[in-house]
Amino acid sequence: MFKQYIGWKFTLVAVAVVIIVATIWFVNNLSEKIQHEETKNVATWVEANREVLQASPDANINLASVIVTTNTTIPLILTNDHGNILDTRNMDSVKLANDTAYFSRQLAAFKKQHPPFIMAIDAKTNYYIYYGDSLILKQVRYYPYIQLMVVALFIGIVLFALSSTNRATQNLVWVGMAKETAHQLGTPLSSMEAWLEILKDKEESVAIATELGKDVDRLKLISERFSKIGSVPVLEEHNVVEQVANMVAYIRKRAPQKVRFTLQTAEQEVTAMISPALFDWVVENLLKNALDAMEGKGDITVVIENHSTYITIDVTDTGKGIPKSLQDKVFNPGFSTKKRGWGLGLSLAKRIIQDYHKGRLTVKWSEMNKGTTFRILLRK
Repeated sequence: MFKQYIGWKFTLVAVAVVIIVATIWFVNNLSEKIQHEETKNVATWVEANREVLQASPDANINLASVIVTTNTTIPLILTNDHGNILDTRNMDSVKLANDTAYFSRQLAAFKKQHPPFIMAIDAKTNYYIYYGDSLILKQVRYYPYIQLMVVALFIGIVLFALSSTNRATQNLVWVGMAKETAHQLGTPLSSMEAWLEILKDKEESVAIATELGKDVDRLKLISERFSKIGSVPVLEEHNVVEQVANMVAYIRKRAPQKVRFTLQTAEQEVTAMISPALFDWVVENLLKNALDAMEGKGDITVVIENHSTYITIDVTDTGKGIPKSLQDKVFNPGFSTKKRGWGLGLSLAKRIIQDYHKGRLTVKWSEMNKGTTFRILLRK
């Protein structure tokens, strides 16, 4: 499902890029054609004005007059040799009424946009016609940017929908697997507890029953953890230092002798609202992940720091490290650098901290052949 989501994301982005590039190319060509036509129209308007101004009293200037009056879209400014504004066409009368410097600014803008047409009235008099882009041409030029925003909004909505669907599907899978696992463990656990009671009645089997009882309790804890997935856990105030210390002691007994464990904390009691069974599961996953990274020897250091509004728990190993290209993927379901395993431990741990405890689980630091630090951040 995750790979399909990534595929859809790149497909949508590729389609969007093609649409935008094609639109920009088409609009640029179209705007150049419109601009060329507008320049021709201005030239025709200039010639018509010249004809009207230079016509004799009995000349027929009907066509020239029509041409002069039909330009209602292209803004024009007429100046003399000294740059004084003599006349304007198709300018914003509202802005003119509220801004006396409006024409001066527009004239400066027109000079930058297009070279002027020179209209010679006689041997000593020249008029200069400056013109700007029509509203239609401006709209055409702005269209790609508007379309870009629309396409970006559309892609954002689609990606959000895909992400939500993907997350909902993953949640259903997680919950279904967890509930089914808890259910399947329930029956053999009940039978094992019954057999333990029988063994305890026999004096020669008390020692065996005691050890088996520890494993049964462990299986019951695992079953409890799975049963809590998908349900809103009840958070209670607990001493985080004690919880972490218990998990470190548990993993230390099952780790190779060449692995050294260190727990550092300035305070022996640091409380936070947690679900003990689920929180222990997260710490256990991080410690086991650290063991796997070190391949039988090295140091695992757990540092707990108490801040004013939050608590941090850093689990650092001296293992092989995580490449930078993979650090963003280690929490993805199914991702694993090990030959064996489902790649669900870190993903599940992140979900427990983020969704149930409203905290964060991140890769704080990692360097190849030096080690990795995972950080748990819990809000107080």
